[in-house]
Amino acid sequence: MASSRTPRTIRVLVAAFALTLPQADLLHAQDAPPAARAAREVGVITLEASDVPYSVTLPGRSTAFEEVAIRPRVSGVISEILYEPGSDVTKGEVLFRIDGDTYQADVDAAEADVAGAEAALRSAGTTLSRYQKLVGTGVTAADVDAAEVDVMQAKATLSAAQAALELAKLDLERTEITSPIDGIAVLPEVSVGDLVTANQEGALTTVTRIDPIYVDVQESITRVQQTRERLAQGSLNRGARIEAELELENGSMFEGQGTFVSPPVSVSTTTGTSVIRLRFDNPRRGILPGQFLRVKLTFGTTPSILVPQGATSRASDGTLTAFVAADGKAEKRTLAAQGSYNNAWVVTEGVEIGEQLIVDGLRNLQRGAAVSPIDVVISETGVVTRADGAPDSFGAAPEPAADTRAKG
Repeated sequence: MASSRTPRTIRVLVAAFALTLPQADLLHAQDAPPAARAAREVGVITLEASDVPYSVTLPGRSTAFEEVAIRPRVSGVISEILYEPGSDVTKGEVLFRIDGDTYQADVDAAEADVAGAEAALRSAGTTLSRYQKLVGTGVTAADVDAAEVDVMQAKATLSAAQAALELAKLDLERTEITSPIDGIAVLPEVSVGDLVTANQEGALTTVTRIDPIYVDVQESITRVQQTRERLAQGSLNRGARIEAELELENGSMFEGQGTFVSPPVSVSTTTGTSVIRLRFDNPRRGILPGQFLRVKLTFGTTPSILVPQGATSRASDGTLTAFVAADGKAEKRTLAAQGSYNNAWVVTEGVEIGEQLIVDGLRNLQRGAAVSPIDVVISETGVVTRADGAPDSFGAAPEPAADTRAKG
């Protein structure tokens, strides 16, 4: 009976051994080293040196290029208002007229005084000439001296009369109140018939010139000094000119570039900031005095490496990382950045020029994974496409290796 059970036992053992073969093959496949797996295709770009504009954005307020409060220089009654409120006026244009009858009478009286002084001078001169000819024949030297004094007094009287006439004419001219600048005249503060006085405190109106217009911005003196140090050290390349762009309150950009008028010359003892004044052409009067604005100042360029923001990730602690392809493997790098530019980080540490940055196929990518880099290009809108024009297939799971075992 023992011999009859032996073949059956052998058959059971053989069957059990056969069942264990697939499990052994599976364990063998799972233990296969990563190098035996197919490399994952990823899109890469080659990092290059870039001259990145160095810019700062500062808050500011607009200020009129010129603004004049119009006041009378003589007293009298307003007889005419000769401009339209809100209209453009030119330098020398008459804005108000004061009743000038009294001042015209003063001019006439002064002219009469001048005529009298001229006649007196002529008479004194004639007397002096006659005395000089009759000296020793009834006219003494004392008489001649007295005649000379009379001439000098007549000249002085004439000079005083002429000065009074000029003053009277000036007062008459000042009854016409003119604009000293080109600009826009606002509503008048007086009406026809109002009595005004010379150099009064209240202005009759205000004339404002807003083309061009000033914009005053405040900058921390610390950052001003840092920028100067970077220029001195060569880490910041000075541009041909400092560019100034203006952002309006609604977020739109103002047309035209500004120019520097006044660099920082003093520091506020309370805020530690300095005032920088810029000038912008304002032909359409899109900027009015008192507006809150933002000014972007570009001082030059700084040599940097630009890393697209879409190719990076940031940890909860703020650490910025990216992957590069090196020796067929994905290497994870920690980056140090100084701001951003055109949807890219301005990186100063972590990557080098010439390295291949992985920008596509990043999903589930792990450190040390086998990768096959494919050159790609990134459009202005951030779309990644293969440089050779082939369809994208980045990030797909690699196909399993072919089974080369003999079939039984």
